[in-house]
Amino acid sequence: MAEAREPIDLSHRYSRTVVNRKTSRVKDFYKYFQIPGIGNLAGGLPNYNYFPFDTLEATVSLPQRWKPTPNDPVDPPTELLSQTTVSEDTASTRVIVPKSSDESNILRKIDLKSALQYGTAQGYPPLYAFLRQFSRENLHPNVPYAGGPEIILTCGATDGFSKAIDALSNVWIEGRDWTRDREGLLVEKYCYMNAVQTAKPRGLNIVPVAVDGEGMVAAGEGGLEDVLENWNFSRGKRPHLIYTVTIGQNPTSGTLGVQRRKDIYAICVKYDVIIIEDDPYWYLQYPSANVSSQAARGQPTSQDVQPGKQNYNTPKSSGYAFLDSLIPSYLSVDTEGRVVRLDTFSKTVAPGCRLGWITTQPALCERIQRITETSTQQPSGFVQSMIAELLMGPQTPGDGGRGGAKDGSGWSTAGWVRWLEGLRGNYERRMQIMCTILEEGKYHVKSGRRGSISQEWSVVEKSLMYDFIWPLGGMFIWVKLNFSSHPLYKKISHDKLSNALWVHFTQKPFLILLAPGQMFSPTEEIMEEEGWQYFRLCFAAVDEPDVESTSKRFVAGCRSFWTKKSLDNIDENAEVMMDS
Repeated sequence: MAEAREPIDLSHRYSRTVVNRKTSRVKDFYKYFQIPGIGNLAGGLPNYNYFPFDTLEATVSLPQRWKPTPNDPVDPPTELLSQTTVSEDTASTRVIVPKSSDESNILRKIDLKSALQYGTAQGYPPLYAFLRQFSRENLHPNVPYAGGPEIILTCGATDGFSKAIDALSNVWIEGRDWTRDREGLLVEKYCYMNAVQTAKPRGLNIVPVAVDGEGMVAAGEGGLEDVLENWNFSRGKRPHLIYTVTIGQNPTSGTLGVQRRKDIYAICVKYDVIIIEDDPYWYLQYPSANVSSQAARGQPTSQDVQPGKQNYNTPKSSGYAFLDSLIPSYLSVDTEGRVVRLDTFSKTVAPGCRLGWITTQPALCERIQRITETSTQQPSGFVQSMIAELLMGPQTPGDGGRGGAKDGSGWSTAGWVRWLEGLRGNYERRMQIMCTILEEGKYHVKSGRRGSISQEWSVVEKSLMYDFIWPLGGMFIWVKLNFSSHPLYKKISHDKLSNALWVHFTQKPFLILLAPGQMFSPTEEIMEEEGWQYFRLCFAAVDEPDVESTSKRFVAGCRSFWTKKSLDNIDENAEVMMDS
């Protein structure tokens, strides 16, 4: 094996503002606060005794609450369909963050005295230490550059993306700046629009790249190589940033395999592109999708992407079969240190936590820390201390704290991984239920009678209303409507027909809300030419009893709409939706 090299210097890609950022004098001074016995007359810190919170307490699940699904299902997983949610242990315990702990090591000290005080930009020290170790040893044990990555905590993935863009792109203003200086962001043809809406006000060119069932395409027409090789410099600089969601891509549900990652990474090396990898759904990889697709259609979702089929963490294991079975991050092929990975607790604990972390090469992490010092400073101390206590538990006997395990210790890494396995299990069951119903209902069947001079016979016409792929990850099903089979397809505009269907779904008796494909179209051209063909369905959001019923209402709504010979009163409503 070749000797690992230090990550490359990316400073030529830093924004002008991040180059000029210096260490915060205030934050840098905090290191002196930890000197034992120091009389701190320097810091403008409020006295912790006057904080109105004596403890933080919450009743929480044990990590074994939800039943996992198998990493490598062999047969069509009919047993997954019996229930949406399968509990193994409904017991709870109580997490307590005490006012003050006697622990002297700041990487182990969890209390309100420290958590609610001004803190360091890296994050609350005990939680930072836990996540750093978890990221380096369990999530990404085989990062190929020397020394491995560093992390910094964020206020969620959106905050992480905003800081990455701030660090790696310059603001461009039309009418003030030369077009030749305009930078660009490469995105999937359909993508998570919060990222686009963060980048656009900075003046970045938004550059879509073709996608297939797996995700971003490396080669061929519209693929990454094609876009970069044939870049039109009259638009500005060749884009040097990619924003991508690689597992359960939002909205298309694509899951990018290892070989595709290697192909895309090689192109990024060739053209000096940095990858911002947003992976909120990484733990939600569904091996059963390939098995079910094979049973229903005679072919798996993907021959090349096979979560659960092998140990992906080689040569070094994560220490957990579940993590080893998952398609690994771009960090696993990041020989040069050009990947910025965004993680979040939004899908594993709760979106309201507003807590996540960035994993990237140390030099870039240091620049992002400089941004954090004078902006968000750090995530909420309430949230960080509760998550730290849940996972780590009290580090000093008798300090008044209590962790998330039954005995009052923390969940630990093993408990956290077990919690993730259980979450995957329940979301996989939801996916199975919705996809099975959609699979069985995707055809519109019309019967009638036809005759000739000599005889009369029954006729059954079967037309495809929609199609989709069984998702290998994430929370979504990306449905492509086959409007060409609709009676009105040649009589009215296609986008109006699509909007009429959207309105039709919101009316009785169907009463379901879908996300139209136009919402995820990064350019006006894609929105007008193709976006109208798609709807995104989320099987995660509805209450447990409603997964089956809403799926059936989707099928019924399509069948009802396919019988329409006119739009009746839908036209006006569709116009309202289009204008909104």
